[in-house]
Amino acid sequence: MRQFNGYRWCLSAPAVAALIALTACGAPDTPTAEPAAPSTTASAPASASPQQPLQTPTTTAATAPTSPPVSLSIAVIDLKTDLLSLGLRENRSLDVPSATENNAPASWYNGSPVPGTVGPSVMLGHVNSPNGTPGVFARLRDLAPGDPVTVTSQDGKTVTFTVERGAAYSKTDFPTFEVYGNTPGPELRLITCDGYDPATGLFDDNYVIYAKIRP
Repeated sequence: MRQFNGYRWCLSAPAVAALIALTACGAPDTPTAEPAAPSTTASAPASASPQQPLQTPTTTAATAPTSPPVSLSIAVIDLKTDLLSLGLRENRSLDVPSATENNAPASWYNGSPVPGTVGPSVMLGHVNSPNGTPGVFARLRDLAPGDPVTVTSQDGKTVTFTVERGAAYSKTDFPTFEVYGNTPGPELRLITCDGYDPATGLFDDNYVIYAKIRP
């Protein structure tokens, strides 16, 4: 498992309607880091409408979850985490777990569809923790096509996605529409930081897992 010298609180986040990738990165003593784009700061265009979800959630079957997700489990990488339900800050950056937490749980962006309904449900997790130990999504790179990912909702229903692929993207060339854009069926996106540069102490990339519900 990769070890990082030093800690940077780093997490990708969508600006909803504009589909702009933002990044919240900060030192351990900055629990509420300002958003950063390829340079240092960014904001959604004035025409953006953060209140609108990426896609209107539509259930695919009577058994599909209709309540928010509360936990995520991926047995092949020994991951089981509660899910925070987080939205947008006033500056239109995605709210993230507090940097004061040790091994903070993953979060579900509550402006994205409920997992199991049509559209890309977005979940984000940190790659490392303030004390230098691996974060909740540190092992996303170990996932392979065909691996199951299970989400449990507040109403007790579960939905299982199948990993399709994983991809690393430079934060200067992030494919926003591919990651956050509408999809014809239920999909899942798991996002963390990647590409640690020990010279700068920053993560230059994001790593994204794409998963779908198999017919």
